[in-house]
Amino acid sequence: MTTLLNLKQATKTIQNESDTNTTILDHVDLTIRKGEFVTVLGGNGAGKTTLFNSITGTIELTSGKLYIGDKEVTRLPEEKRARHISRVFQDPKMGTAPRMTVAENLLLALKRGEKRHLLPRKMKAQRDSFQTLCASVGNGLEKHLDTPTGHLSGGQRQSLSLLMATLTRPELLLLDEHTAALDPKTAKRLMELTQEVIETHQLTCLMITHRMEDALKYGNRLIVLENGRIKLDLNAREKAQMKLEDLFVLFEEEKAQII
Repeated sequence: MTTLLNLKQATKTIQNESDTNTTILDHVDLTIRKGEFVTVLGGNGAGKTTLFNSITGTIELTSGKLYIGDKEVTRLPEEKRARHISRVFQDPKMGTAPRMTVAENLLLALKRGEKRHLLPRKMKAQRDSFQTLCASVGNGLEKHLDTPTGHLSGGQRQSLSLLMATLTRPELLLLDEHTAALDPKTAKRLMELTQEVIETHQLTCLMITHRMEDALKYGNRLIVLENGRIKLDLNAREKAQMKLEDLFVLFEEEKAQII
């Protein structure tokens, strides 16, 4: 299976006010292969968001290397990595432009990673495809093509964020607790949509979740982070044998060690 993402001894340290260094990502070795759907668990401060920020280039590693395919991108800026990576955040407000309509947001996403030019936007040519795309979500989003996204519900806005992130079929999709701000029913529907999109387009995905049930139900690999390190890395077969009670025990052990 082709390697898509490779982190070698990835480390991130920050300096505190007391001039001491805190390690939030600790010599992580991680290989993600094309077609994997990896769920990521970990308590507060485990390093989950730092891992994602390191992959996207939002923060720069203190040491270590990061590769996309066979190309090292360790020092490549975030905007250039955006050609390969899409991300959906926990906050529905972060993935969309609130004053732009649903259709305008989708058109913007269609141009992701391209150089900007002063050209006609060609909205009319895309409108029917946007209508069909939004209708596939099942929450009435297709009725709001001309509605500013700031007027949508949280679930509709997050569904739009997912559509935007996957519109141009990214090499790597990062889902950063993208259902955490939603009510259980809406979160369930969004996860079903997520599964559909990933399977239909055969995307490679890393998904941070705080819902242990989702971590076991979705994906073909499970990673557990603790104190900036990978504590557990289960393949599809090992993950299928893991029960919810096993994960609870794992996190109880982690709490006990902290205390």
